[in-house]
Amino acid sequence: MMVAGSVCAVLHGSAQPLMLLVFGLLTDTFIEYDIELNELRDDRKECVNNTIQWKKNYTEMLIPLRNRTCGILDIEYEMTKFAIYYVGIGAAVFLLGYFQISLWVTAAARQIQLIRSKYFGKVMRMEIGWFDCTSVGELNTRMSDDINKINDAIADQVAIFLQRFTTFVCGFCVGFVKGWKLTLVIIAASPLIGIGAGFMALFVAKLTGMELQAYAKAGAVADEVLSSIRTVAAFGGEKKEVERYDRNLISAQRWGIRKGLIMGFFTGYMWLVIFLCYSLAFWYGSSLVLDTDEYTPGTLLQVFFGVLIAAMNLGQASPCLEAFAAGRGAATIIFETIDREPEIDCLSEAGYKLDRVKGDIEFHNVTFFYPSRREVKILDRLSVAVKSGETTAFVGPSGAGKSTSVQLIQRFYDPKEGMVTLDGHDIRGLNIQWLRSLIGIVEQEPVLFATTIAENIRYGRPGVSMDDIITAAKEANAYNFIMDLPQKFDTLVGEGGGQMSGGQKQRIAIARALVRNPRILLLDMATSALDNESEAVVQEALDKVRMGRTTISIAHRLSTIKNADVIVGFEHGRAVERGKHNELLERKGVYFTLVTLQSQGDKALNEKARQKEEPQRSSLSRAGSYKASFRSSIRQRSRSQLSNLVPESSVPIVGELGPRAYSVSQADKSKVEEDDELVEPAPVARILKYNIPEWPYMLFGSLGAAINGGVNPVYSLLFSQILAITELLRRFGFHAMLGQEIGWFDDHRNSPGALTTRLATDASQVQGATGSQIGMIVNSLTNIGVAIIMSFYFSWKLTLLILCFLPFIALSGGFQAKMLTGFAKQDKQAMEAAGQISGEALNNIRTIAGLGKEKNFVEMFEAQLDAPYQAALKKANVYGACYGFAQCVIFLTNSASYRFGGYLVRQEGLHFSLVFRVISAIVTSGTALGRASSYTPDYAKAKISAARFFQLLDRVPQINVYSDRGDKWDNFQGNIEFIDCKFTYPTRPDIQVLNGLNVSVKPGQTLAFVGSSGCGKSTSVQLLERFYDPNHGRVLIDGHDSTRVNVPFLRSKIGIVSQEPILFDCSIAENIKYGDNAREITMNEVIDAARKAQLHNFVMSLPEKYDTNVGAQGSQLSRGQKQRIAIARAIIRDPKILLLDEATSALDTESEKVRKTKQSVRRLCFMCVCVFLRQTVQEALDKAREGRTCIVIAHRLSTIQNSDIIAVMSRGFVIEKGDHDHLMGLKGAYYKLVTTGAPIS
Repeated sequence: MMVAGSVCAVLHGSAQPLMLLVFGLLTDTFIEYDIELNELRDDRKECVNNTIQWKKNYTEMLIPLRNRTCGILDIEYEMTKFAIYYVGIGAAVFLLGYFQISLWVTAAARQIQLIRSKYFGKVMRMEIGWFDCTSVGELNTRMSDDINKINDAIADQVAIFLQRFTTFVCGFCVGFVKGWKLTLVIIAASPLIGIGAGFMALFVAKLTGMELQAYAKAGAVADEVLSSIRTVAAFGGEKKEVERYDRNLISAQRWGIRKGLIMGFFTGYMWLVIFLCYSLAFWYGSSLVLDTDEYTPGTLLQVFFGVLIAAMNLGQASPCLEAFAAGRGAATIIFETIDREPEIDCLSEAGYKLDRVKGDIEFHNVTFFYPSRREVKILDRLSVAVKSGETTAFVGPSGAGKSTSVQLIQRFYDPKEGMVTLDGHDIRGLNIQWLRSLIGIVEQEPVLFATTIAENIRYGRPGVSMDDIITAAKEANAYNFIMDLPQKFDTLVGEGGGQMSGGQKQRIAIARALVRNPRILLLDMATSALDNESEAVVQEALDKVRMGRTTISIAHRLSTIKNADVIVGFEHGRAVERGKHNELLERKGVYFTLVTLQSQGDKALNEKARQKEEPQRSSLSRAGSYKASFRSSIRQRSRSQLSNLVPESSVPIVGELGPRAYSVSQADKSKVEEDDELVEPAPVARILKYNIPEWPYMLFGSLGAAINGGVNPVYSLLFSQILAITELLRRFGFHAMLGQEIGWFDDHRNSPGALTTRLATDASQVQGATGSQIGMIVNSLTNIGVAIIMSFYFSWKLTLLILCFLPFIALSGGFQAKMLTGFAKQDKQAMEAAGQISGEALNNIRTIAGLGKEKNFVEMFEAQLDAPYQAALKKANVYGACYGFAQCVIFLTNSASYRFGGYLVRQEGLHFSLVFRVISAIVTSGTALGRASSYTPDYAKAKISAARFFQLLDRVPQINVYSDRGDKWDNFQGNIEFIDCKFTYPTRPDIQVLNGLNVSVKPGQTLAFVGSSGCGKSTSVQLLERFYDPNHGRVLIDGHDSTRVNVPFLRSKIGIVSQEPILFDCSIAENIKYGDNAREITMNEVIDAARKAQLHNFVMSLPEKYDTNVGAQGSQLSRGQKQRIAIARAIIRDPKILLLDEATSALDTESEKVRKTKQSVRRLCFMCVCVFLRQTVQEALDKAREGRTCIVIAHRLSTIQNSDIIAVMSRGFVIEKGDHDHLMGLKGAYYKLVTTGAPIS
């Protein structure tokens, strides 16, 4: 296909030089005819027997005449013959133009589909360590931006380049055949052009690589920020994030400007050399015609125009070289990844599969550090055995290596020294997919995928029946809440499970693990997110399924693991003790300390309840974890909570897991299409308006391009780079995105993956309307304009004929633009769908690897690639036909004008030179319109992309974070009142979340929300933050209606510490400073806040101290360490209202309320340098609460019993409220919850 396309392009390229041969003959014919007319105008001469002779009277007096024929030449007949040649060439050009474009675009579409598929497939095969060192946002940007650049380099640009290069070669061939002397003189300087082009390509490829790297970093920032939008909004970090994004864009812009300078310089240099050649040709050529009589005028024109067209086509090939260089730069990075062999290949068929699996796991002297932090040893010669069929519990402080050892069992990483064995076999020798299929894992922060509940459970085991799914849901205590939802098992959970509360997500994840029927069960704090009532049932279900399986349980709440067969105590990456609960208590080691801390904390704070109900004492050992669904809104919601799919019943739920799991309902599709139809291509004037600061450059560039016509040495510099339209649009687009209300991000079309893709591709496509293409289009249109003016001046009749053809030329370009705009829209939709899948897959790679579902995601991604591929095939035909037509119209125009010119010369006595001038104007600028129309694809894409940007920029958010409007007052007290608040989430209007909430808290008081999952605790706090506004009722702050309060002012008074805090991929110091983005924070303040949060000593123990990078989402730190950074971040904010979402729950049980003896403190410090006392952190929080209004959402009673007001919520309203003693006295819902863990209803 590529060969056929290349042959067509080469033949098409030879059409113009072929036309020159006809043109030379035509010129000689005209001159011959003109000479004959001039001779016969002399009264002394006459035509006798087709020969010009002197009349008889003058024969003796005058010199004998050369034999000159006359009366033979029929100028109209000759012109008709030449016109037929032109029509023939034109018809061939149409066919060749169509095939060269359609074949190459089709071939490119196939290759791009293959590259995308191979790249994503290879990325999904990479080991987890590779992801630790590679940003997910960067990968998403590469998938869209970089692969688009490869597409630009291998599609129509190759055909157009081959065509122009052939014209260049054939032009010189015509020159050599017809007049080698003149041609040699002209091309003497051509090596200078070649050197310039070579250097340009070399520099551009290098600089493009650097530019793309900077864009990829900016893409990573955008992805991180959009995935954590609630945290950004809560801390008022929008402007700071735009600046951080902008810093990476400025770096890209610098590389772009350097690229532009080099391109501008070399393009100018090449045109200078070309024009010097022209001047030389005119001088030498005229002497060859006049002085030596070697050439006829026609030959001179053939040689000169041959070389002229050759040189011009070489110049016009430079944008193609730019595209090739950019494509090569992008392809280098893409192919490096495709060629890289993963250290742990999850899709490899290699490795043993054991016939019988007993389930004995053993660590032999294992030493390990993370690839991204080689200087910190996580496991240090760890040796521990886990027996088949037993439940082994791993306990110990944060960072001791518990979770790491579980990841080694899953073979996410390989040990640096030592080995891990299953039934005596080193797991490195086992087949990975088979090994992971034996393992079921339930994590503290479960990841759900953007599909239905049923499909999420089916991820556990492909092909599982609906009955099995229902059974698993019942075992995990998820069945009842699922059946309460309008769509039941067909409910879409949103991206990252964003539509579900934390407890609901956890139960779905447990059902997913249970349906897997695993041989080895890994429980990483599996019930931590559940409320009291659910935890007991789920724990019972887990206890049941553990029977006969090898189970490893990691828990901070010791009540969940004391019944384990074996308990292993971890410290500093080693297993320091091992035994049963009672044995370890007698040994008085690590475990004893942990148990003592937790039980004493519970005893001290539950004393009152125990006095009232002595027989119920035992129920308090598992202090209830009331689901704090606020956590699921402030935290990352599995790293990407923003795309919440609208539930639709038509999503299929039965059968093999596959691409249809991602299908959106017809109603939803039509809605998407309606929305897209609203996007009218943006007016170019508005696109250019964003360049106001650069008008001087632009004017200069336009004039340069207009005046020179075909010579624009400044286009790439002035239009493509200095204007930096892409950087401006990306910045404005990102700024506008961060300014939208949180509800906007809940729409599945605005998921982080889709938005990052939009930022990358739309901005780079807008360059098509403002980049080097404008220089080329101005150049082409100027060419045509000047040609038409000249033509009118010389012969208005002939010009009018030519103008009849111009509408056809314009029509072909316009039709092409219109069709391609439609294709651009389809491409965009299809690529956003693929971007959503890739974004979700890469963000949740650990969960996917654990479930062994890499292949499924690759298949889903490939299924989404089919739509853009089909659209590209359609586009290939339309674009090819339009291109061929635009090119051939020129030849047809020439054909008609020659024929009519002959008629005018013969019948109306028009001088041939005037016809010749008109035709010359057409020849030199003939391909200009065809050339201009070759840019319509870029132009069409640019207009639709720009329209999307302007739609975003013009959208007025319902809650505006950039607005200065709204109430602000000096004496902010923190008096909060919810009055009859009703609320439904915008994406799920059928589910009433708040149903008449009435509760108030006075300045300095603490209000605790208690209730089961999904009762509206989190939502009420989000109304206070003004993430949303109530549909009915009011939230009053110091008597001011929240909807009238200035948003940044309100949020600046609120501080948050959530259970699973989001940290950004920067240093510890920068994460703490994030607490207050309104001012410059000194390092002393950071250290002071870290000390208060008991973080300072741990940070100082790290090699890079406060400059240590925490990794994406804080992945390089343990949960406890992340929690302390979040507490320091809240302390530095000094807020008037403090929101605590079980703020100390992620800390280890060794940090429970503890005896204050110095000996204990010393012993605990010795136990783990990087873990600190929960008591001290709790004290830091208690101190932070002083004089502030505080709202607490809690799992443990111990943290809320001292609250001034405890509000018990159910079904979106408060069913009882008062302090602890008052509520215990009522013996209502709260009393039941405390004493028995009964449901709140």
